[in-house]
Amino acid sequence: MSGFVGELIGTMILIILGGGVCAGVSLKKSAAENSGWIVITFGWGLAVAVGVYAVGKFTGAHLNPAVTLGLAISGDFPWSQVPEYILGQMIGAFLGACIVYLHYLPHWKATEDPAAKLGVFSTAPAIPHAFSNLLSEIIGTFVLVMGIQAIGANKFTEGLNPLIVGFLIVAIGLSLGGTTGYAINPARDLGPRIAHFVLPIAGKGTSNWRYAWIPVVGPILGGMFGALFYKAVFLGDVKPAFWVIAVILVVVVVSAYVGEKKLPGPASKVSQQQASK
Repeated sequence: MSGFVGELIGTMILIILGGGVCAGVSLKKSAAENSGWIVITFGWGLAVAVGVYAVGKFTGAHLNPAVTLGLAISGDFPWSQVPEYILGQMIGAFLGACIVYLHYLPHWKATEDPAAKLGVFSTAPAIPHAFSNLLSEIIGTFVLVMGIQAIGANKFTEGLNPLIVGFLIVAIGLSLGGTTGYAINPARDLGPRIAHFVLPIAGKGTSNWRYAWIPVVGPILGGMFGALFYKAVFLGDVKPAFWVIAVILVVVVVSAYVGEKKLPGPASKVSQQQASK
């Protein structure tokens, strides 16, 4: 199995199960309606575990461009394979979202709230605020990538690693996910958001493209810095890229902070209305 096919299938499984639990909890007339955040976080954790079990033997099961780029920049994954992995992840996420749409087909019309429908496909901030939302995604993905490397450094009974990574996802969701819905994965957010945009979903509203850059840029920066940080602090291998990414991260975060401060009151209200759609 090629890296492209493996990452496509693994990420598709991730989104079918992860997006599926969001649909079950959010859409009207679902038996799981209103079952809550605990169900969503455990659903996503198990979704990651199953995806990793499915293709880990063949590709290492990155299932996430932030993981792929983090491992590449830290020297643990060849750059030559990065394009096929990320392309597979994006296509897999899109296809997974389309399958969730088909699975819950009659429930879209039964659900009036456009935000609930968008929430099945992509993330949105609890409080729209570019600086803090970006920071949340950076921190969450930093913990994810550093945590994956820390898990890999320990010896578990054979076959348990994917399950432990799933519990890491649950922990991030429970502790850090309440601010932005913890995308922590550009493919997980962007692929399904594109699906939301193109699919004929009844009363779907906008796809909130105004916010869409945050769950892409934040995880990429957080993932790369997390991988480099682990190498530097835990293994004593300080690469030049560590300082480059640190500077870029600071510049992007400060720019987001300054940009947020410059927004006038009416623009901020428009931003909040857009985020709620």
